[in-house]
Amino acid sequence: MPQELSVSYQAVKTKVHRLMDAAVEGAKTESDIVECIARWWCLVQPADRAVARKYLLTVLERSNATLQAIATTLSELEGFAGRDIAPETLAESPAQPQSSPVNRV
Repeated sequence: MPQELSVSYQAVKTKVHRLMDAAVEGAKTESDIVECIARWWCLVQPADRAVARKYLLTVLERSNATLQAIATTLSELEGFAGRDIAPETLAESPAQPQSSPVNRV
């Protein structure tokens, strides 16, 4: 019997944040994350996919906006020394059409 999983907003947000933490810590590579999201998507019941997609895109959009705000602010901080970080190198908002593991599965 297939495993059921929650597609609540909180569950999706937790999934994304755990994957981001794992990437930051070096525990997961980009390809690991792609595989993980693809596996997760396969577990989402077809009837729940529209809601899961909406929640996932919302979490990704908000996370990306946060990263862009941080990257933009770094160059303005007095005493912040480090490599140049260009906010434009961050991914575009996931609400815009682009190839993603969600669309491939």
